[in-house]
Amino acid sequence: MSEYSNAMLPNAKALSPREILMNAASRGIRYRETVAQRSVAPTPEAIRALEDFCRPVPETGGHPREIIDRLDRLGSPATLTMTGGRYFGFVNGGSLPVTVASNWLATAWDQNCALHVMSPVGATLETVALRWTLDVLRLPKDTSGAFVVGATMANFTSLAAARHAVLKRAGWDADEDGLFGAPPITVFVGAEVHATVRRVLGLLGLGRSRPVELEVDTQGRIRTQDLPKITGPAIVCIQAGNVNTGAFDPATEICAWAKEAAAWVHVDGAFGLWARAAPAVARQAEGFERADSWATDAHKWLNVPYDCGIAMVRDEPALRSAMAMSAAYLPPSGVRDPMHYSPDGSRRARAVDVWAAIEFLGRRGIAELVEGCCAHASRMAVRLAEAGHEVLNDVTLNQVLVAFGDDGRTNRVIAGVQADGVCWCGGTRFQGRDAMRISVSSWATTDSDVEESLASILAVAARAKESRGGYRSSR
Repeated sequence: MSEYSNAMLPNAKALSPREILMNAASRGIRYRETVAQRSVAPTPEAIRALEDFCRPVPETGGHPREIIDRLDRLGSPATLTMTGGRYFGFVNGGSLPVTVASNWLATAWDQNCALHVMSPVGATLETVALRWTLDVLRLPKDTSGAFVVGATMANFTSLAAARHAVLKRAGWDADEDGLFGAPPITVFVGAEVHATVRRVLGLLGLGRSRPVELEVDTQGRIRTQDLPKITGPAIVCIQAGNVNTGAFDPATEICAWAKEAAAWVHVDGAFGLWARAAPAVARQAEGFERADSWATDAHKWLNVPYDCGIAMVRDEPALRSAMAMSAAYLPPSGVRDPMHYSPDGSRRARAVDVWAAIEFLGRRGIAELVEGCCAHASRMAVRLAEAGHEVLNDVTLNQVLVAFGDDGRTNRVIAGVQADGVCWCGGTRFQGRDAMRISVSSWATTDSDVEESLASILAVAARAKESRGGYRSSR
């Protein structure tokens, strides 16, 4: 069909699909080309303008060109420019242009990647992308996995497999019989376990507050002295990259302790696991290959568009038992059907973007991306410390925690930097102190971005020191 009819677009002028798509593409390209000139944070006026979206359901359909125009005119100014080089919030990666392009093409394909028969290209690229990811991260080649929305669901997928496996060893089928009457599972976590892991443990019926907390050091790493004895079915959750400091749990020692008791070891490595791909920082990420499952995000350090998490599980039968489903209309295909490894049935072709990123960067390019971010973080930490501000963590990865005096002043600086619009850094609470958290995670960050960001942060910090009453924007 070359045009949309008036019947399909009530009260709207007929418009070809090409015109609709080219209009949106040209606006998206213009947005990307002007990111460097935009304020990293939206202005209060841009946020207030979003109220124009809050209308009742329209009685008649609108014109496609006007719809895309409103999205661009009102939506684009209200974005945070995560695709630029001066956004340092929440360990959000910036999408590589090639992955945006692959995402657009895959969206145009509109594939449901549940089954191979639904999308041969989607299923094939998922198989290849998973194999390449395991290779780049130096994880066991026979590991299985799934592409999900993010690290939360990657943790969920992996820990569902863990729950199945440890209870099966105890003679219980959790997936068929549930948890009523099942042998109790002891879950061990570090005291600074990420909130998503606790959330997932609640979803899996293992309890948010029931896990045994292991003591951590000043960087948030689990201490391996005096680890408790493990008895019965058990799961141990460790971190590859503390969300505040970037520090890694001592995987070699913890895996040895857990394996003696046949406990399952799961790695929450949303961003830090990618350090294994970068020789300059890989040493701190050694030993994690000894775990049983891993969760990571491609939309963080691989820099693909949102959303794309990856669950990887060494025990394929456990993953399939936890995730697979059957129905009369879902006959076995004889090849890998993605839906049997994931909580999702219908889902978009996320793996296309991962394939495109690895194909574009190669092993060397991924290493350079990670190492470059780490170098920028180190440079920012050094400059902030030289200016007399307190860096609270050992900057060995891409995370910088900095305090600007007491908690009140630190929070004034954070708010002032966000209002200034040159860069964007978030706040956090770390071991009793409020801190600015700088997460350098984007391919787009340059030396110039670092210098401009430092100038803004230092200027705002100086103004906050002078006046406790508010902020004065440099703009």
